[in-house]
Amino acid sequence: MPSCWHHKKRRLQIERCQQIEAGDMKKILIVDDQADIRRLISLTLGRQYSLLEAGDGATAISIVETSSPDAVILDVMMPGELDGFDVLAKIKSNKATRSICVVMLTAKGQAADIDRAISKGADAYLIKPFSPLQLTRLLQEHIGV
Repeated sequence: MPSCWHHKKRRLQIERCQQIEAGDMKKILIVDDQADIRRLISLTLGRQYSLLEAGDGATAISIVETSSPDAVILDVMMPGELDGFDVLAKIKSNKATRSICVVMLTAKGQAADIDRAISKGADAYLIKPFSPLQLTRLLQEHIGV
């Protein structure tokens, strides 16, 4: 088979279709209190991954425990008792969920916030406004597809 870009792209599309047909889509949980951010991320990732959504930390923890996503895209500032740092700590301290990839996606860009997330086990940290392409690449690096 020729190795030109067009043929490589077509082969990747066929492989993705085969994965979808086989039910092999990786699951990603999007956690953000802003529906428009969840929608943007869903539009960016919807064809490549099976998506779940939560608007607060407590709902996120419940979904993580029941659905075992491959990755969580997590905002820091959310309503309720659990902020993103609390959710991250719960995910990474639980033996059953600690291997889940957690990408922090937040407007909090101070070095102290980034250090706090990394020390609690975050796999990556993106600052809003963010590049959907950068998010896609990060997920591909961490969980594939």
